[in-house]
Amino acid sequence: MNAQWTIPLIFQLAGILVLVAEVLLPSGGILTIIAAGLLGYSIYLAFTTISVDAGVWLIAADIIILPIVAVVGFKMLARSPLALRSSLGKSEGVFSYDEKLLALEGKEGVAVTNLRPSGTVKIDSRRIDVVTRGDFIEKGEAVIVSKVEGSRVIVRKKAAGA
Repeated sequence: MNAQWTIPLIFQLAGILVLVAEVLLPSGGILTIIAAGLLGYSIYLAFTTISVDAGVWLIAADIIILPIVAVVGFKMLARSPLALRSSLGKSEGVFSYDEKLLALEGKEGVAVTNLRPSGTVKIDSRRIDVVTRGDFIEKGEAVIVSKVEGSRVIVRKKAAGA
């Protein structure tokens, strides 16, 4: 390899490093544009200062190397401190719903709005958004919480005399 290859190869390596940085750092695509400029200029230099064959060889090398660099970059991202490694769940103390809703199961209340099938009921002087299993329940009727599924409170009409 002669000295003519030095500058194009430096630009190639710089372009590859900037591409890895793009994967690891959020830049909104600015680093990708810089990397494309560096890689394009190195290919231009190879075509103009060395030979057409040298330019074709750099293009072929980029076609093979750039996907590999992208995969390696994403694997590095998975191991970097930028990646979310923990899950969010009950065991970590994170809940996607109010656990107090579970205590409502079996309690009685009154429909504050018409439930068609969703609406609001009042249970223990607390307004709660609820749904029915498809039944229409008029405002003012007595309801019972039949089930709580996450943040969804399901009610049914209280049977007469119950």
